[in-house]
Amino acid sequence: MAQRTYGRILRTNVFSFFNTVLFVIGAALLALGRYSDALISVGLGLINAVLSAVQEIRAKRKFDRLQLLERSPVSVLREGRETLLDVEQVVAGDVLLIRPGDQIVVDGPLQEDGAVEADESLLTGESEPVVKKPGDDLRSGSFCVAGQGRQLARDVGADSYAGRLTAQARQDTTDTTPLQRRIEFVVRLVITLTVLMSGAIMGQAVIEGVTLLRTVQIAAVLSGLIPYGLFLLIAVAYTGGAAALARHGALVQRVNAVESVSNVDVVCTDKTGTLTTGELSVDQVRSYGGHDAGTLLGGFARSVTTANLTTTALAASLPGTAWTVRNEVPFTSAKRWSGLTTPDGTWMLGAPDVLAPDLPCDELTARGLRVLVLTRTGAPGAEPELAGLVALADRLRPEVTDSISRFHAEGVAVKVLSGDDPRTVAALAVRAGLGDGEPVAGPALDDLDDAALDALVARTTVFGRVAPEQKERIVRSLRRQGRYVAMIGDGVNDARALKSAQVGVAMRSGSAVTRDVADIVLLDDSFAALLPAQREGRHIVNGIATSMYVFLARVASQGLVILAVTMLGLGFPYSPAQVGLTLLTVGVPTFFLTRWAPSTPPDPRPLIGLARFVIPAALVTAGFGTAVYAVLYQSVTTFLTTGDSPADVVTAFEEYTGLARTDTDFVAASAAIGAQTGLSTFFCLASFVLILFLAPPVRLFAAWTPPTTDRRPTVLVAVLLVAFAAVLFVPALSTYFGLTGPGPAVFNAVLPALALWFAALSAAFRFRLLDRVLGLPVR
Repeated sequence: MAQRTYGRILRTNVFSFFNTVLFVIGAALLALGRYSDALISVGLGLINAVLSAVQEIRAKRKFDRLQLLERSPVSVLREGRETLLDVEQVVAGDVLLIRPGDQIVVDGPLQEDGAVEADESLLTGESEPVVKKPGDDLRSGSFCVAGQGRQLARDVGADSYAGRLTAQARQDTTDTTPLQRRIEFVVRLVITLTVLMSGAIMGQAVIEGVTLLRTVQIAAVLSGLIPYGLFLLIAVAYTGGAAALARHGALVQRVNAVESVSNVDVVCTDKTGTLTTGELSVDQVRSYGGHDAGTLLGGFARSVTTANLTTTALAASLPGTAWTVRNEVPFTSAKRWSGLTTPDGTWMLGAPDVLAPDLPCDELTARGLRVLVLTRTGAPGAEPELAGLVALADRLRPEVTDSISRFHAEGVAVKVLSGDDPRTVAALAVRAGLGDGEPVAGPALDDLDDAALDALVARTTVFGRVAPEQKERIVRSLRRQGRYVAMIGDGVNDARALKSAQVGVAMRSGSAVTRDVADIVLLDDSFAALLPAQREGRHIVNGIATSMYVFLARVASQGLVILAVTMLGLGFPYSPAQVGLTLLTVGVPTFFLTRWAPSTPPDPRPLIGLARFVIPAALVTAGFGTAVYAVLYQSVTTFLTTGDSPADVVTAFEEYTGLARTDTDFVAASAAIGAQTGLSTFFCLASFVLILFLAPPVRLFAAWTPPTTDRRPTVLVAVLLVAFAAVLFVPALSTYFGLTGPGPAVFNAVLPALALWFAALSAAFRFRLLDRVLGLPVR
């Protein structure tokens, strides 16, 4: 995370689209003098920014600490003495001492007195060591696995090969997720409609000579139609999801990746270090000439001076004790064998085409196995005899096969993009459960145009000998085909492909650069951690989708009621205080519904499903709500103008409105507040029942979706009913929310309307009336 600074993290999160909307609303409310409402809007924006930024900053700090622990000093010759320096202190012209196990940290030639074998798998994906002779370049990001020598530092830091390769990958780009794009669309639509409606209503208010205070109150209510609580809900869901994934060994560095991973339908992965552990395992041993090949191979492996991957695997898997060694010839990729001279003769371990060219082992190499033979020469000049054969396999990570099977069960395709030989990669893919399709070599992609490449990529599972830019082309090809791609890698050569994918995933043990550009880092190097990540993402998507149903049903219903009541000339249906009741109708329900959402695959066409729910709910709710408001408005008006109204009732309305009975606006204000109480009561009760439509406990409520066995939403509705009853019946609370308190007239209008509303909405959902009216296929 070294290149992603704190300032950049803060800028990215503070000035996101969501927060910009909230800040603009806050500025408008400040201009209108609604300081408390402005504080809420700006405060929500800041909370969003803090939640998202804190998660990313925590990830940055954690990786900064990890990188500090991993940083090893390098040996440099200065003034004829060997000196240990930090990597940042190495400058061009320094001479570095290279020994087995050292990481190469700069680019430059190997000096004339050295010979090394370099593991460049993090740069190229090729797992076989590369022989470096004097004058050959050693590249930063590789490792010395055998030999030793001195290297002249030519290119350091950002000028090195690794630095140049990852410069583009380090650019800070963050894809918006499908959920974020849908929410942005909905929010933009709501804002546009609210602005248009506000202009019409405010214009009418000016024509009617409404006071400035009343104008500000109307503006405050209209601004409440913007579902900015949804922004906070998303930030909380993302942050909670990131915390949940951390418990499964996945560190989230971009908070929206928690949701993004749920959309993945194809996983591209490197081989070395990703599907495999980077270690070898013994597949089989064959003995010849009466020798015990297993014991001999184990003894040979324990006797070499410098262990490598092969001897380490043999020593770990086979019996035997160390021999008395008189002479040793270390293994090199050029010779392709190593040798030991003991009192029993000379033993050589190496490639069969070098030591035993007539030995048939094609069936083993066709399976992608690495085959070695052990020979013994008893006396000088004697013919060597074959003592044994061992077949070694790349060790798959233990969770890979099961994880791939589960990915396939979820409809997620897996493709392997490796720098290794295509035949070796294909054999490993078969072992991992990816089938036995024909592999494709990277150079075959170079001459293909986009259309031909897309066709090839669509039908191919295994790609070998692919360079970093070819991996990137494959990922971009999948994206052109409409696939949602996750790229898993551990080397610098994977960095560009990680950035091109919608979700970049890095192994904890891989290069620091790859971890830097990744959206998610697998701390335990476990391929299986992606599966809980996908489930958590689906949980978030389903939770936010349910919350959007509740949010937008409320927004659309209230907007339609405001339009209808204003057009009828019955005052304004809400006061700013009553907007606070959305805490019960939206805020608390959506918080819990998001947490309780299932991890099932989300709706593939969420906006269509959203429209099918919200439009009928809004139309039916607004229709009955307007009727309740109009009936109560007319009832209160008639009641107060008959001349024989009870004095205590008149006094109560004088307290509610702050006006005297003799004031001109007394009757209209009293009628409005009485009707507002009835409307707010109806809307609250209807909102609670909508929750039961979304999570029906019994068939009575199962007009929209089948019944659920989860009883928590039902308990939530019961708690919300108790809380709203307290608002109605506790005078201090009813006054705070701008209500008149309970009265027979309110319930006589609300309860019948609620029953009819339930029947009408149940019919609309059950018979899919919206689909029938629009001529759409009925589901």
